[in-house]
Amino acid sequence: MPTIYLDACCLNRPFDDQSQDRIRLEAEAILIILNHVKNDEWQWISSTVLGVEIQQIPDAERQARIKLLMPLARHSIHVSQKEEKRAKELQTLGIHPFDATHLACAESGSVDVFLTTDDQLLRQAVRLSAQLGVRVENPLVWVKEQSEK
Repeated sequence: MPTIYLDACCLNRPFDDQSQDRIRLEAEAILIILNHVKNDEWQWISSTVLGVEIQQIPDAERQARIKLLMPLARHSIHVSQKEEKRAKELQTLGIHPFDATHLACAESGSVDVFLTTDDQLLRQAVRLSAQLGVRVENPLVWVKEQSEK
């Protein structure tokens, strides 16, 4: 069973303006992923930092909708000193603090893939792939790969 980590960008995507093809396709990919999670075909590993980031969403309705998805996560990584230390290492490589903490949690959770729609993070992950302990991918690309297996 594949294990995945969804960042806040992914969870927000189904609630973004769907007028652009890319956003609509990525939103559909997230919904497909969540359906597989709901059907116990894929396992979603979350983290306490994801909860903190969701709490900071200014749109109360969007925040409430995303919170409804959180019980689908099978396990949540608690950010401990280990993850904080790793996040600081990743920040020295130029990764944004929230993203670095998400990556550290995904590494701790030994997930198969960390999914994000954040283009900057995806570019950084390609550049730093040898230094990351987790594969980082766009959800649309990953869902396509899974459907071809």
